[in-house]
Amino acid sequence: MQGFKEFIMRGNVVELAVAVIIGTAFTAIVNALVEGIFNPLIAAMFNADQLASAVWQVGPVAFGVGQVIAAVINFLLIALVVYFVIVLPMNKLNEAMYIRKHGHRPEEEEAAATETDLLVEIRDLLATRHQ
Repeated sequence: MQGFKEFIMRGNVVELAVAVIIGTAFTAIVNALVEGIFNPLIAAMFNADQLASAVWQVGPVAFGVGQVIAAVINFLLIALVVYFVIVLPMNKLNEAMYIRKHGHRPEEEEAAATETDLLVEIRDLLATRHQ
């Protein structure tokens, strides 16, 4: 029983539980935005109600391509909402907080050296060592 108590009391387990709960609540908000605003807009422009029921008939087999296209459109709309409503504002907020704290914009990190760069550097060091 002690091991279970230690497992539950770890910070990352509690953080994960909070993330799942917040994620579930956030899913409802995103779905409401997509279904309440964006899907009606698409339905008005492209008649999306018929799009979901579109099929591709090959002999006796009917492929529900409309469902796939509707799912892709739904995914893209959700991704757009998440990016423009959450990710972009959070990035701007984080940058503004960094500027307020440090007085300047965050500096771009230098790109990590590639394997080729490291091997060339090692080769040059070995060459100077053997001379």
